[in-house]
Order: sequence, then structure tokens, then C-alpha cells
Amino acid sequence: MPKLIRLYIISVLIGFGIAALFAALLIGLDVGGLRHLVTGSSSGYLAAFLLWFFNGIVFAGVQFAIAIMQMKEDPGPRGGLRLPLTPAPQRAVQPVRQKR
Repeated sequence: MPKLIRLYIISVLIGFGIAALFAALLIGLDVGGLRHLVTGSSSGYLAAFLLWFFNGIVFAGVQFAIAIMQMKEDPGPRGGLRLPLTPAPQRAVQPVRQKR
């Protein structure tokens, strides 16, 4: 199996796992009366499944995006030598005043 497909499948599994935890917390903590709506309806299982599924799509996409962005390669040094900048010594000269 190609590495990118394996990475995608693992990211999807992690995303849907996080979504299951998130949906369980939403229903368990009764956020916005959600537990009452899910348990009090005949189609509550469908509502809980859709809550998990759609959040799983979002979390899986975010998880995959994070995994892809962490794959960046270190560009290494660019340009010439990076010498520390030191100020060049300057001589303070007092201007000569003309006598009138």
C-alpha cells in the first residue's frame, strides 16, 4: 500500500475516533438539550449517527491536513555565508565653526 494512502486511512480513523468522542461528550453533557432531543425521538439513533458522521468528515479532513503539513522538508541553509552583523566603527567628528 502506498505511504500516502496509508497516511490518509490512519488520519481518517483518528478523525472519526475524535468525532466519536466529541459526539459522545455533546450528548453526554447535554449541550443545548441535545441528549433530550436524541433520546426522546424515534429517529434519535439517526441523529446521533449523523452528528458523528459529519463531525467525523470535518475532523478527518483536519487531521489529514495537519499530517500533510507536518511532512515539510527542512530547506536547509539558503544564500551565502551567514555572518553575524557587527556595526562598523565610526569616528565622531565635531564640526568646525567658522568665525565671523
